[in-house]
Amino acid sequence: MKVVKTLKHTITSHRRMLDATLHVYQEALSFLITVIQEQFMALESLSTQAVVTAVERLTHRTRHNPNPFYTEFDQRFYKFPSYFRRSAIAEAFGIVKSHHSRFQLWQAERQHAGQEGKRFSKKPPTLQAQHQAFPCLYKGNMFKRTSDTTANIKVFHQGDWVWLPITFKEQDLFKRNVWSMKECNPTLVQKGKRYALHIAYDGDVKLTQAEISKQRVCAVDLGLTNSAVCSVMDANGTVLARAFINQAKEKDRMRQITGKLKQAQRQSGLGAKPNFWRRMNGLQTHIVHDTAHRIIAFAQKHSAEVIVMEFLGKMRLLKGTWGAKRLRAKLQFWAKRRIQTKVSEMAHFLGMRVSIINPANTSALAFDGSGFVKRNTKRDVAVFTTGKTYHADLNASYNIGARYVLRSIHKATSEMKMWLSLEAKDPSLAKRTYWTLASLIRVQQALSLQS
Repeated sequence: MKVVKTLKHTITSHRRMLDATLHVYQEALSFLITVIQEQFMALESLSTQAVVTAVERLTHRTRHNPNPFYTEFDQRFYKFPSYFRRSAIAEAFGIVKSHHSRFQLWQAERQHAGQEGKRFSKKPPTLQAQHQAFPCLYKGNMFKRTSDTTANIKVFHQGDWVWLPITFKEQDLFKRNVWSMKECNPTLVQKGKRYALHIAYDGDVKLTQAEISKQRVCAVDLGLTNSAVCSVMDANGTVLARAFINQAKEKDRMRQITGKLKQAQRQSGLGAKPNFWRRMNGLQTHIVHDTAHRIIAFAQKHSAEVIVMEFLGKMRLLKGTWGAKRLRAKLQFWAKRRIQTKVSEMAHFLGMRVSIINPANTSALAFDGSGFVKRNTKRDVAVFTTGKTYHADLNASYNIGARYVLRSIHKATSEMKMWLSLEAKDPSLAKRTYWTLASLIRVQQALSLQS
C-alpha cells in the first residue's frame, strides 16, 4: 500500500521577502483559471499533461509560438518560471474540472427534485478565481538543498526571479520513520506570518496478513461523553485490554467558549466572530490529534493488527436541539470524522488495517446478549435487562469488535453448510444488526465443537 507523510520545516531566515512569490503565483493561477474556463469545452476530454501543453501554447510566447492567443500572461508575469507555470496550469485545470463536476451534480439534484415535485432552493456552485494555493518548488529548477537545514530557492524579488538562500528547521527522519522513503518536491506554505517548506515522503507499506483466528482487534467507540473508548480482543471474544480516552479540560473550555459565542451572537447578530472560532478550532484540533495518537499507541501496545470503528454516516441532530447545544453537537460530530480519518492514516502508515462496521444497535444491545439496554440522562451508563449496570461506550466497543470478527468468520464460512446451521441454533445471527460479543462467543463454541 502506498503511503505519504508530510513533514513541516519552518523557514527561520525570511518572512516578508517571500510574500511577493506567493502573491505572483496566486495571481497567475487566477489568470489561468479564467483561461481554462473559457476554453474548457476544448480541453475537457484531454489529459492533464495535454492540457498543460495546450494552455502553454495559448498563453506563452516562444520561438515556435510567436503569437499566443492570450498575450497578457507574458506581459503580467514576466520571466515566470516554466515549472511554476506548468504547475499552476495543472492546478487550475483541476479547480475548473472540479467546479464543472459539482455543477453537474447540482443540475442532477435540481432535475430529481423537479421530477418529484419538490421545491429546490439550493444555489448553484460558482467558480472562484482567487485561491489560497501554494507553489511547488521543483528540485534542481526551483529548489537546491545545500545542507540539512539550508537551501537555495527561486523567488520573485524586486521584479525579477532570483535565487535566495534560506535556513529552515531540521526534522528527525528516523524519529518520524521516513528515513527509508522517497523525498518529494517541497511546497512553499504560508501559515499566519511564517513560511515553511512542506516536504512529502512516499513509500510502500505492507499491511498485516494475519489470519482472523490469530488477529487481535482494537475496537474503538467514538462516544458521547468520552472522546473514545477502546478495547482489544482476540478472535475468541476474550477482552484483553480497555482504555478510556477523554480531554476533560479542553472540553470544559470548549463548552464555555461555545456558550459565550452564542451569547455574543444573540447580542450582536450572526457575525463571523473570528476570535471565538480561532480558540474553538485550536481546542478541536488538539482533541482530534491527542485522541488519534492515544488510540494508535494503545493498539500498538497490545499488538493489534486491525482497528475497527463505526460508520458515521450523516449527522443527525435530535429534535429540539438549538443554540449552543446544537453547535456543540456539530463540533462533536466533526471531531469524530477527523479522528476517524487521522486514525486511518496513522494506522496504515504503521501497517495496521482499518475496518468500518455497521453501527446499528452497537450501543443499544448488551454485550452479554441479554437484549436492549436503558441509558441514563447523561447516556454514559447502560442498564441491562438483568439489572447489571455497565459503561455504555465500553459496552459498544465490545460489540464493535465482535461484529468485525463475526463478519470475517461469516465471509470465510460456507453459507449453505455451516453458517445456516449456526443460525438455526442461534436465530439472532440472521440479522447482522443484532450481533454482539455474546454472539461471537457462541459461534466460536459451536465451531470448536464441529471441528
